Amino acid sequence: MPEERLQKILAHAGIASRRKAEEYITSGRVTVNGVAVTELGSKADIGRDHIKVDGRLLRAPRQEVYIALNKPREVVTTVADPQGRKTVMHLVKRVKERVFPVGRLDYHSEGLLLLTTDGELANRLASPAGHVQKTYAVKANGHLTAEQLESFRKGVSLHGRRTAPASIHLIRQGGNPWYEVTITEGRQNQIRLMFKNFGLLVEKLKRVAIGPLALGGLKPGEFRHLEPREVARLRKAAGMSPPPKEEQP
Repeated sequence: MPEERLQKILAHAGIASRRKAEEYITSGRVTVNGVAVTELGSKADIGRDHIKVDGRLLRAPRQEVYIALNKPREVVTTVADPQGRKTVMHLVKRVKERVFPVGRLDYHSEGLLLLTTDGELANRLASPAGHVQKTYAVKANGHLTAEQLESFRKGVSLHGRRTAPASIHLIRQGGNPWYEVTITEGRQNQIRLMFKNFGLLVEKLKRVAIGPLALGGLKPGEFRHLEPREVARLRKAAGMSPPPKEEQP
């Protein structure tokens, strides 16, 4: 196998996103053939070199794994939780490969979550620079006015920085209306804070799509492996080429 940058190898092996892998390298947690490597840009060959993270030997995955999960409420989107709460990893225990969640859904939110071993795709989907749309169904405790809807679409100032333009429209009337919101960013609690900016509270928040991938009929807590054509569409939405046939699930 040809040499590749260490952060790409770590991401491809499902250890972490490429950005997080860079932190592992600079903090001295990665060794190549017994020598700690802390310089970004260093290269290695996972088929020839012994690459370890925290003493654990890396092995290249035989094929990438892509899973769509319907995350229930009150489940943490992390690999482990210091408070002992249930994490999304408890829901995919039957998956043998070491997958990790792409981006986050907060504790009280639910809906579509992608888990994968494909670190490069994960990084592209989670990064605002990728401009991949995420769509949510949002139940609020009141209505936004026409003027507020227009302001919402143009962007809202959160913590001194304006959000990117968003799409929003009413999908169900009532005292507690439902809105469909589409954003390309993923700031922590972004949608909840955007509604709060207009004096409204979000009562329920459910992600229903990531780019071309829809939640579909998955029940809370259920997951499924993506089909090759779905993987290809996701990669295209993230500005990547289709995976080789042998990497498709």
